[in-house]
Amino acid sequence: MTPRTPRFAASWRAAAGALLTATALLLTAAPADADTNTDANANANTASPGTGITDRLKAVPGLRIIEEIDTEPGFRYFVLGYEQPADHDEPGGRTFEQRLTLLHRGFDRPTVLHTSGYNVSIGAFRSEPTRIVDGNQISTEQRFFEPSRPDPADWEDLDIRQAAADHHRIVEALNDVYEQEWISTGASKGGMTSVYHRRFYPGDLDGTVAYVAPNDVIDRADHAYRRFFDTVGEGPQCQNDLEALQRAALKRRGELVEHYTGLAERNGWTFDRTIGSADRSFEMLVLDTPWAFWQYQPTPEACADIPAPDASTADIAAFLDEVAGFGFYTDQGTTPYLPYYFQAATQLGTPSVPTKHLRGLLRYPGLFQARSYLPEEMDVPRFDWWAMPDIDHWVRHRSTEMLFVDGEWDPWGAEHFRAGSERRDTMRFVAPEANHGADIAALEADDRAAATAALRRWAGVDEEARTMAEWVPGLDNAGERRERIERGFGLR
Repeated sequence: MTPRTPRFAASWRAAAGALLTATALLLTAAPADADTNTDANANANTASPGTGITDRLKAVPGLRIIEEIDTEPGFRYFVLGYEQPADHDEPGGRTFEQRLTLLHRGFDRPTVLHTSGYNVSIGAFRSEPTRIVDGNQISTEQRFFEPSRPDPADWEDLDIRQAAADHHRIVEALNDVYEQEWISTGASKGGMTSVYHRRFYPGDLDGTVAYVAPNDVIDRADHAYRRFFDTVGEGPQCQNDLEALQRAALKRRGELVEHYTGLAERNGWTFDRTIGSADRSFEMLVLDTPWAFWQYQPTPEACADIPAPDASTADIAAFLDEVAGFGFYTDQGTTPYLPYYFQAATQLGTPSVPTKHLRGLLRYPGLFQARSYLPEEMDVPRFDWWAMPDIDHWVRHRSTEMLFVDGEWDPWGAEHFRAGSERRDTMRFVAPEANHGADIAALEADDRAAATAALRRWAGVDEEARTMAEWVPGLDNAGERRERIERGFGLR
């Protein structure tokens, strides 16, 4: 096993480390299995006292094992809690427990630090980078997403630096448990979170893979989104049909809001805490429909499913519900995502959607913004105009070992990170006709090979060695469990 070295050594270590790791892997013929009693992973199950994964986790200060859950052979799976400062500038102050999960593969394998950017999924799964490098995976829940929220909650403690410091402390805490290379990854808001961690603590990691991560550098300058909607798809007809549907829906506002309030009564939905009323929520839903359509449209053929303007009100309602979802734009739908909307309103920024075609039909100017989702009683700081330009500048000019993957037809890619330095080993690839689920597997062959080679290089595993784990249905069918929860320009 090659011992861990400081993160700043990653660049020169890559070639030598890959050779050493490849030699070790070839000698062992396969990655050490978490259920077998090999030297690399007897420590995963029934090794001598003090060497097993459970013993090592229990020895980490501030870390507790909440439960171990049975999973696929060759792996062990834990739900963990880690004590974090509510404010990293006051380490002796209030604390909260951040929820994590650990999919343990072996101490001889690289480790992937994964986040969705939201809550953590308790079900075991492997992200794409974890599969490619056959690694361990630590998945993190982001601060202020319940239950990982300080009590009482001071919302000023929720910013990108504080969240990056959470990740930094996790890496520091588990460095001695997992001594091989570390890769960070996430999709959408998780990709953004991984980038921010890398910007503030570049030495923590050997590489970063950020999927479909938006980069809203100047929040008021949203012409990129207008360009996107003008050019997306195989031709203008699909977007034109979506805009015609929006007009038709708003012209039938009375019928559709009545339908909405009926759904709310039957399902126990309310509107008064966040967006404010059924009428406001309906307008937000209509504004969001083209965005949601392109974000997750399954195929170009989906354009044929857009109802015509003279379709029945029932057909229009069914389409709006399928694409955007009436249930999301309610207190019950949006409240779990208040931490995201708070961050979007204070640092991350809010995208824009076309509205010129809706003149005379909108009642709430400026509704399509993150602050519309926040309760009136919440004290929201002024927007930090320097946060995103700082990140953008660092990625363009100082980042190293970073891979960005975007989808051609994903609206979040309209404002994307710009990377492409051979000297600094950074790159960006776009999956053709892909949406917000774009990944390395969706890239064209040459790009897929380059992305895979870079990830393996950073992880210290050689392409000629057996590093691609076999498909594990119980872990891999779930993908990254990027559930379709990100309505209302949430980053699902």
